[in-house]
Amino acid sequence: MTESTLTTATPKVTITSDFWNKYRQLIVKEVLPYQWAVMNDEADINITDEKGGDNPDSKNSHAVANLKIAAGQMKGHHFGFPFQDTDVYKWLEAAAYSFSYQANPDLKTVTDNLIDLIADAQEDDGYLSTFFQIDAPERKFKRLQQSHELYTMGHYIEAGVAYHHATGNEKALTIAIKMANCIDANFGPQAGKLHAADGHPEIELALSKLFEVTHEQRYLDLAHYFLVNRGVDPDFYDRQLKADGFDNDIIPGMHGVTHSYYQVDQPLLTQKDAKGHAVRVVYLCTGMAHVARLTGDKDLQAACDRLWDSIVHRRMYVTGGIGSTNVGEAFTYDYDLPNETMYAETCASVGLTFFAKQMLQNEAKGEFGDIIEKELFNGALSGISLDGKHFFYVNPLTADPKFQQNPSKAHIMSRRQDWFGCACCPSNIARLVSSIDQYVYTVTNDAILSHQFIANQAEFDQGLEIDQTSNFPWDNHIHYAVKNPNGVQTKLGIRIPSWSRANFTLVVDGVEQTRPVQNGFIYLDVTGDLTVELTLDFSIRELQANPAVASDAGKVAIQRGPMIYCAEQADNSADLWNYRVAADADLTYHFDADLLNGVGEITAKAAVRKTPATTDLYADYQPTTWQPTDLTLVPYYAWANRADGQMRVWLNKENA
Repeated sequence: MTESTLTTATPKVTITSDFWNKYRQLIVKEVLPYQWAVMNDEADINITDEKGGDNPDSKNSHAVANLKIAAGQMKGHHFGFPFQDTDVYKWLEAAAYSFSYQANPDLKTVTDNLIDLIADAQEDDGYLSTFFQIDAPERKFKRLQQSHELYTMGHYIEAGVAYHHATGNEKALTIAIKMANCIDANFGPQAGKLHAADGHPEIELALSKLFEVTHEQRYLDLAHYFLVNRGVDPDFYDRQLKADGFDNDIIPGMHGVTHSYYQVDQPLLTQKDAKGHAVRVVYLCTGMAHVARLTGDKDLQAACDRLWDSIVHRRMYVTGGIGSTNVGEAFTYDYDLPNETMYAETCASVGLTFFAKQMLQNEAKGEFGDIIEKELFNGALSGISLDGKHFFYVNPLTADPKFQQNPSKAHIMSRRQDWFGCACCPSNIARLVSSIDQYVYTVTNDAILSHQFIANQAEFDQGLEIDQTSNFPWDNHIHYAVKNPNGVQTKLGIRIPSWSRANFTLVVDGVEQTRPVQNGFIYLDVTGDLTVELTLDFSIRELQANPAVASDAGKVAIQRGPMIYCAEQADNSADLWNYRVAADADLTYHFDADLLNGVGEITAKAAVRKTPATTDLYADYQPTTWQPTDLTLVPYYAWANRADGQMRVWLNKENA
């Protein structure tokens, strides 16, 4: 036996999960071709404004055309938001990840040509943001509050790093390096540079990824500077607005948004609560956690811990959704989690997954894996339809087709849409699903952390292999076969989910064992081959919210394993607010292979309100009469894939 131990090198993970391979093949066969057609204005679609209603301007994305105009291959003006380029970049990143599990020469020809186009569009100094290049070159870096220039280039840097890793394409990495050099030439603490960052955080996490590939210290230093300097000068954006023309908005109406919306109302290192635009917060936190690890900055890590606590323990929906209001797509205050006017943007759930992944690399804490799981199976996954061609921007916990007639609720849709005028979400969920193999294990200096129960075959350094098999999320039995021919000494940490922490069984090499749960993990010594059988508690649970959550008083949400369930009108004919779950709900589960591409369905003993036949708007009170019935529930991620109708996660409960 050797005394060697594993390094923290990224393992090679091959996904074997039936559940996730359906989605990963969907990405390759349907999602990527569809999105490419949309961005090239070749798809017959309806583009929807993300807040409800039809986009009055166009049926086209024009995202690729903008790049062609900037490259001199077409003539015309820029179309869309100033960050329209990022739709293409996130799509490119998703395609890059797909190559790790599905060779696709035709797609690679498309993506190689796209890299060439992006290189042609990039200016000699590395700058690339097509809105400014085409229509406002004199305004570069002059309105950072809303320009999204660093945000846009950050998304390419992420894509370029991923594409270089997947294909070895040097041009892809060179574009990213030139962008980073351009940003470094214009931003930083030195005299003559801009002492601020983009209004939309993203560049911080992108520079961290680029540093890990290039080992160029300037990039990490700049990412660190953007973080520690954020909010130190809250009035910087205001001075830029005044100089550029206060009403001369790039995005209409954005000049009046508060400093907290951009997370610049106070220094980032002193912020305690998640405030403002939810996506910006979690992108900022993702970069902050990454930089904290790379630099060892304990103050940054402490800020991450505070904001994590604020989001997860006081401002997050049971599905993992974040953002309580459509006004600014933002956080509000502790325990303000309304179900009829909420936001819970798909990008926010994707971003919280990124944040959790970085936090888990900083600390072996099971809660971070719990949130990754919650998002993967609920809050993020609900953003894409089963056919891969329709998407949610907003992921509500209560929906009704009639909401479209109420302007304050029109952002809540009961059907996924073809595309959006602000199309950040479709390609974001695509890149998350196509990179799911990167979310199964975290390797630390001390252990291999197996924190997601997604069947896979993984190869670690020095010949160690793990074969994890299961029918998760429908079945609760997880099998591990560890092969360790070189006798590497390490530990295997297996996350025990919070929903199963009170009841699970562990069998190691055929012997049932009891192991303490340490910060959400049990640990096994690995010195040779090993087999592990883990059985989790898949009892159906009725959850109640904190009493401070006024919207959920007297209600329950149903969970089985990692899945949050909901009631749809497709299964329950009456208005859903007229149902209540019985005091003894007698919850039963069965798997239906023919329903929604195969899902587990839950039936609850319930009652439905017998409403009096009347046309009166108001009448004297009468005691409610209840008719016993069954209430059918399906996994939340799969709702809105059948007939249009109402949906509810939080259900009235008898005697609650």
